Amino acid sequence: MKEHFDDPYVKKSQQDGYRSRASYKLLEINDKDKLFRPAMRIIDLGAAPGGWSQVAAKLVGDKATIVASDILEMAPLPGVAFVQGDFTEQAVYEAILAEIGEEKADLVISDMAPNMSGNSSADQPQAMYLVELALDMAAQVLRPGGNFLVKVFQGEGFEEYLKTMRAQFGSVITRKPDASRPRSREVYLLGRQFKG
Repeated sequence: MKEHFDDPYVKKSQQDGYRSRASYKLLEINDKDKLFRPAMRIIDLGAAPGGWSQVAAKLVGDKATIVASDILEMAPLPGVAFVQGDFTEQAVYEAILAEIGEEKADLVISDMAPNMSGNSSADQPQAMYLVELALDMAAQVLRPGGNFLVKVFQGEGFEEYLKTMRAQFGSVITRKPDASRPRSREVYLLGRQFKG
């Protein structure tokens, strides 16, 4: 807990009015990779407490469509539609599609992670399962040429996942933002130019 409250990004998020320190990871990736533009259609998976949706909403303006989804509750955000539930369940998946509308998404973002136990032999398979679900969802909802940004933990299954992403996107870039704790095995993979 002390590490959390001493964290400069936690303090900064409170000062800047962001819901989580994760907001700075997305802001930094966007500075490098220019993910956001006005009037986009975006799906944010594992969105609670809403830090990434909050950043997206600020960067894309009010003509955009942003659909956030999480198993956990999330306080409302202006310009963001929220669907609570497990997106692998048909009813939740259909609710997300209903919110995004007829056209396909331009960008899918996922900062999902399982509740970590500290036992990597249990945590890693759970984390990989979630990112595989996120990639499967992205493949169903992205327009050709769309982008996918996902948090992945390095370890067993990572190389296979990277290979799968490379088959589905024109390029895949690895990012480790400054706001990501150095000891964390998390990295962000950005798939650009979805092949469809």
